[in-house]
Amino acid sequence: MRRLPTTGAVLAVVGVVLAVLGAVVGLVGPSVPAGAQSTDTTSTTAAPSVDEAGFVAVVKVSGLIDPVMADFVAASVDDAEQQGATALVLQANSTGVVVSDNQFAALLERIRSAAVPVDVWVGPSGSRLTGTAAQLVGAADQVGMAPGTRLGDAGPPVTDSLDMARLAPIEDRTVNAQEAKDLGITSVDAPTIGDFLVNLPAVQTQEVTADNGETRREPVTQVRFGQLSLLSQLFHTVASPAVAYLLLTVGLALIVFELFTAGVGVAGVVGAGSFILAGYGLGVLPTRGWAVALIGLSMAAFAVDVQTGVPRFWTGAGLVMFVAGSFTLYDGLSLSWVTLLVGIVGVLLAFLGGMPSMVRTRFSTPTIGREWMVGELGRAVTSVDPDGVVQVREALWRASTNRATPIEELDRVRVVGIDGLVLEVEPEHGGARDYRDRSGRGRRASTEPAEPAEPADPADPASAAGTADPAPRDDASDA
Repeated sequence: MRRLPTTGAVLAVVGVVLAVLGAVVGLVGPSVPAGAQSTDTTSTTAAPSVDEAGFVAVVKVSGLIDPVMADFVAASVDDAEQQGATALVLQANSTGVVVSDNQFAALLERIRSAAVPVDVWVGPSGSRLTGTAAQLVGAADQVGMAPGTRLGDAGPPVTDSLDMARLAPIEDRTVNAQEAKDLGITSVDAPTIGDFLVNLPAVQTQEVTADNGETRREPVTQVRFGQLSLLSQLFHTVASPAVAYLLLTVGLALIVFELFTAGVGVAGVVGAGSFILAGYGLGVLPTRGWAVALIGLSMAAFAVDVQTGVPRFWTGAGLVMFVAGSFTLYDGLSLSWVTLLVGIVGVLLAFLGGMPSMVRTRFSTPTIGREWMVGELGRAVTSVDPDGVVQVREALWRASTNRATPIEELDRVRVVGIDGLVLEVEPEHGGARDYRDRSGRGRRASTEPAEPAEPADPADPASAAGTADPAPRDDASDA
């Protein structure tokens, strides 16, 4: 069976969206406590029991600090206090804050006044803690940075209770791990999260000697890793600038696609879902309303030329509006060139090639004077009971049939009428009208053998004449 082009196109778009989301969210495997690898070692010092050592909680603070992430950090502090953790470590990789200054100040106050030490480690290598999010180090107990990370551009403090000795040197610049150590911002060497943990005052350790004679420290205190729940991670990801922009683009494009397709609504459903998720993300982020309106108007302009099947003036106008809206969508945030390239090139390919070709195929017959289609044979792509989709001359059409004569998928059908863009069809066999007669006279087709004619009565002149028409009447003689 030939599949609907609509379904294939939508599944491809869904695959791209899922791939983008998967790349942003990332796959998080099971966490292993630092130093948990088995090795043949001999302890050189008496180690405290696990119950006495307690546990330290480690949570990931990744991406922009939005309402979801801010609530997660505050809840992590509450849980650490209630469960008796010896410390809470924030593994930070964030480039900004999209909650209000008052909300972020309240979060910093909560961290600073926590009953357990709250420490910040910037890592792994390649991570950044920049923008207003860098003020987390001003509320932290201990700070560490992995090599290859950056910290700074903190801006003016949102609250007066922060450690200004740490924040002042990075208020308007960024520093690397070595510079942060020289400035006294970091307190321990921390190439890895394990190295950071064993150097925390709240973590009890023991010295072990490996087979090669090397002595190292391992934590006795348990390490518990935490992260956002699946649903929270979804909303946190949607609120990232790149994902919100791409979801908006995909959602609007699929809605336009649905307007011109003969499918069964798959594109519309996926497009509406993407648009709703994009609406949440754009509502959280600092978005310019007029830029969103430009992108919306660009889709309307594209749709004008999609209907004609040929890119013309409105395609160029739509492209200009879409590019302008894309570059100015966010206030204070910028999209990477990769994200902009994916969005702009994707829209160009869709509206310059894909959709016009689809419309030319879909409406390859004239929109006026399609009576020639009456009597054409086709095939049901889906069951028609009473509505469905049929294929006539390689083109897909919405179709309807009488409820008393449902048509199964793949059955042959005959076009019996046209109502707007919907074909009225019936099964190939069982139709009452002879559609081979295209003259429009609509003669009835006899599906039963003709009854034999009665023999003529020689005594009856009319009978002898048979069915011959009477002689023509001379109207002039009547006059």
